[in-house]
This record gives sequence, C-alpha cells and structure tokens, in this order.
Amino acid sequence: MTAPAPRFVDDRLAHWATETPDAEAITYGGRTWSWAQWDERVRRAAGGLQGLGIGRGDVVAFLDKNHPACVEISLAAGSLGAANAIVNWRLAGDEVDYAVNDSGARVLVVGSELMPLVEKIRDRLTSVEEVIEVTPDGADGDAYEAWLAASAPVTRPDDVDPEDVCLVMYSSGTTGRPKGVMLTHANMVAHTLNAHDGWEFEPGDKSMVSMPLFHVGGSSYVLFGIHDGIPSIMTREPDAASLAGAILGGANRTFLVPAVLAQVLQSGPDAVKLFGALKTYTYGASPMPLPLLRAAMEAWPETDFIQVYGLTEVAGVATHLLPEEHKDAEHPERLVSAGRPVPGCDIRIVDPGTLEDLPTGEHGEIWLRTPQLMKGFLGKPEETAAVITDDGWFRTGDMGKVDDGGFLFVEDRLKDMIISGGENIYSPEIERVLAEHPAVMEVAIIGVPDDRWGESVKAVVSLKPDTSATEEELIAWCRDRLAHYKCPKSVDLLEALPRNPTGKILKRELRAPYWQGRDRGVN
Repeated sequence: MTAPAPRFVDDRLAHWATETPDAEAITYGGRTWSWAQWDERVRRAAGGLQGLGIGRGDVVAFLDKNHPACVEISLAAGSLGAANAIVNWRLAGDEVDYAVNDSGARVLVVGSELMPLVEKIRDRLTSVEEVIEVTPDGADGDAYEAWLAASAPVTRPDDVDPEDVCLVMYSSGTTGRPKGVMLTHANMVAHTLNAHDGWEFEPGDKSMVSMPLFHVGGSSYVLFGIHDGIPSIMTREPDAASLAGAILGGANRTFLVPAVLAQVLQSGPDAVKLFGALKTYTYGASPMPLPLLRAAMEAWPETDFIQVYGLTEVAGVATHLLPEEHKDAEHPERLVSAGRPVPGCDIRIVDPGTLEDLPTGEHGEIWLRTPQLMKGFLGKPEETAAVITDDGWFRTGDMGKVDDGGFLFVEDRLKDMIISGGENIYSPEIERVLAEHPAVMEVAIIGVPDDRWGESVKAVVSLKPDTSATEEELIAWCRDRLAHYKCPKSVDLLEALPRNPTGKILKRELRAPYWQGRDRGVN
C-alpha cells in the first residue's frame, strides 16, 4: 500500500495505526505492541507532557539504556512542537548534569538503573520540574506506565511546524563540552527518505534496533521500520545474547558498529552461522578495518553489506557504500571508501585555508549541503555560524577526497575527534582532565588503531620535573572523572611533546607511527 509522504516524525506511526492496527509494531523484552497500541501510547505520552505544561519550543530529556519509551517521548514531544534531548546513559554525573541543564529540559524520564545517579545530582538540575522513572520491564510500580495510563491522548496542535526542533542529540564540541545538535521534523523525515535509498524492507522482514538511541544512528534508524510499517525488535544493549535473541525472534535487517561484527566473528561457528540469517548488515559510526570487512563478507556471502558515513549534524547518514559496490571486483580500493552521497546530499572538497574547491583526488575538508542539516547548536549561535556557511554548506571538520566515480574517502580529521566503537570522543575534554593531575606538565590525546573498536584512546604525556606517575595511575585519574569509554586505554610517557614553530603540539606526528601502513588515515 502507498502511504502519504510524511511531514512529521510521528506521521507514519499514525498511518500504520490506521491501516494495519493489529499488526506487530515493536517487541522489547517480553512485551510486544501493535501499531494501534504503540500509537495510543505516543498520544498518551503527548497528553501527559501537555499536562505537565510542555508545549511548542520546550525540551524534555530521556536518560536510560534503549527502551521504547525513549522513542515514545521523542514522537510525543515532537507532536507538541517540543524536543527530546536524549542523554548518553554512559556519562558520569557531572556530564549528565551539564547535558540536562544545557538542554533546559523541564521533564526528565529516567531508567531505574540511572535513578541513583540522578538522585545524587538532582539539586543541580535547575530546569527540571518533573522526574519520571521507567523500569526495563514495565513491572508493577513503573511510574512511567502509570503516568501513561493516567494521561488522556492528544493529537498534534495546528501550530506545530515541520521546522520545529524534535530532537536534541549531544555531540562533542571544540571546547571539549558537548553541543546540543537541534534536529527538526524536516531533517529527520528527509534522512528517513534519503538514507533509505538502496535498500528497503520487504514483507516478513523485521528490523533489529540495537544501536544506542542516544546516538543519532539509533534514533534515526528506528524510524526506518516505522516508515515502512515493518516490526522492530529493540534490544536494551547490543550484547551478544540480546542480538542473538533478536535474530532468533526473526530480526533480519540491522545497523550496528563494526566492533559488534568483530565480536561475532570471534565468538565461534555457532554465532557466525546465526548472524548469517541477516539479509542486510549496515555498519557505520566508526570505520571498519579492511581485514575485518573482508572476513565478514567471506563469512556471510549472502548478506548485503552497506557502509554509511555521516554526522549527528546531518541527522545521520550522508553517504553510503551499497551492496553491489562492496562486490565490485574492478574497484576493490573502494571498499575503504565511504561510498557516494545519498539523494539530496551534495559534497564539496574544500581547501580549509583558502576555502576554494579542490579537484578530484585532492585531499581537503569535506563540506555537505543537505535538507538533513541541523537547525544549529542549541544556545550556541557563534559555533553554529562557524560550521554552516551563509549558503547552507556544512563544514564537517573531516578531511578526505572524492575519486573520479564520486566515491568519498574519509582520510583524516581536521578536528581531533576519536571514534571508538561508534562513540564520539573529543580529545580536549580528556586533556582538560589529565592536565589537572599534579604530575602532568603537558598532554595530548590521540586515537590509535584498534582492530575491534576502530580506534582507541591513547594519552601522550610529559611529566613535571621531579614528579612521577605511572600509566595505571593516569588512567585511574581519568576513570574517576570521566565516562570509562572516554578514558585512555594506554599512556605513553615522553620527556617533551613535539611542537611546531608556533608552539602547537604536533598530534599528526604523534599518531603517525601507529597508523603507518594502514589502508586509511582514520581507521
């Protein structure tokens, strides 16, 4: 059946609730909801938020591992012209405090496992008027379920506009503090339509939603199943048992980071055979090491592999390497490319110094122009203006080149972002913490190759005279102050860090020995 073109993120949910009300929409743990039931929950969530005074331009926040309630709050808030700020549940208390306050969230929905953390910082959450607890399994006493049941369903007010912000996703920024990326209904709908190019669900398919919803890859991907009216199986975490359970439950399409694929290949023949049931394995959010990709394609010859490259600021996917391009024997070098632009996305390669376009094959900064481009950084107009040109081009900060076939090769980063297992890690944030150690004189954080995670965090440190500190001590210092995934996995101690004539630390020189001989500069 042909569904009308959506304008708002909740349009397709409402469509399927009318067309196929009793069909399976989403399964989570031991619970399954039909399209009509899920739409009813979203409408009740909207009524509940409206009852708490939430309206157009307001922000609510969600803090938990993967849970359908996060999607419900996103769609419900969006239907009111409000936005859901999804906070990374892996953050430390001070980081959660910053994100929630920065978003200005008035309502905070929190998973039971995270409630102890929130209780510790509750007095610092200055804008939050209401905290609603949600349990993993909807057990008796679940405050979120009781709130839904007590709320009257409401529909979208007439003044809500597709250009209203519906999601705030936090992405690391140049100051080392996260920035709230404001994504509108129009951005998310454009992404759903454009990034869907090259593959579509078929009757009988089920989508496995395992990417974290605090990541744009999770919150964008979940809309695919909703768009096509295909059931989704959501896992709370992307652990081996949960993924296997979802596949045994019929899930055959998914999007995951390469690190998960590496884990499967290392888990033995039974796991490899089980994952062979996947029709499509889309991977992204961190680069796929070439040996891992070749091993995966050999292990699952019937599976279609799709690589995607993108950023939170463009709602997710900007380019993709499609299945037939993975198998192009005439161009094996393109396996390490990020593919070609999705529909509606234009790419330029620009000299970051002169801002002039560079010819085919030349290395420069990647610029994108797309209807998926964010409205801006929340509360940061100057930082927004620094990355979006007057004529709508987005300066990604990533460096690369385009070949004569239009394939994009992402080769380096203008900004010092490290991507480990799909997590964006910004080096100044870690450097700021390590610099406070009493023995540290100077520090540089770099990403080094990791065959499982794509990159891992390394600290290169010089110590003050007459002081001492071990690798273990410096890592422990970070772990007391940052989310563990941001902390260095290793530390090199040098007498002095290399600098250029102006005094800037030469990170490229520090990275070079570790990346020598690799197929790509960012791996």
